[in-house]
Amino acid sequence: MALGANDPLGRTLWQTIDASVGSALVAQAAKYAFSRERPGQSNDPNAWFKGRCCQSFPSGEVTLQAAFVTPIIANEHAEHPWVWALEALPVYDAIARMKVQAHWQTDVLAGFALGTGFGILATKRETPFFVSILPGGVTAGIHETF
Repeated sequence: MALGANDPLGRTLWQTIDASVGSALVAQAAKYAFSRERPGQSNDPNAWFKGRCCQSFPSGEVTLQAAFVTPIIANEHAEHPWVWALEALPVYDAIARMKVQAHWQTDVLAGFALGTGFGILATKRETPFFVSILPGGVTAGIHETF
């Protein structure tokens, strides 16, 4: 079985890469732009623009989780309804990040929205971005034979 960009599952996995990388870049830029203090650094949720010390908004971890699972859910939910259970990953991560006082609730909600948005955008492209920039659109995949 080959899982390159021409295979439906392979294409979905390439889309997860697109969504993960794109959302991570935007999340990191937002962390520098907003420079919000983490709950462990301050009791004030309105402590924005504090400089390089503070990178709470948005949650990069939740962004990554949501970006990775969204293309899988978007492409596979009709045939495999159980994939909706993957939403538990960013939800669990969001709760955990708040529990250890690494993020405010709005940080994780923004990360969830950012990752989901990039995941949806990734599924709209006919050819995944990282496939399109490869020379000749060559893709690598997994091939197994028994």
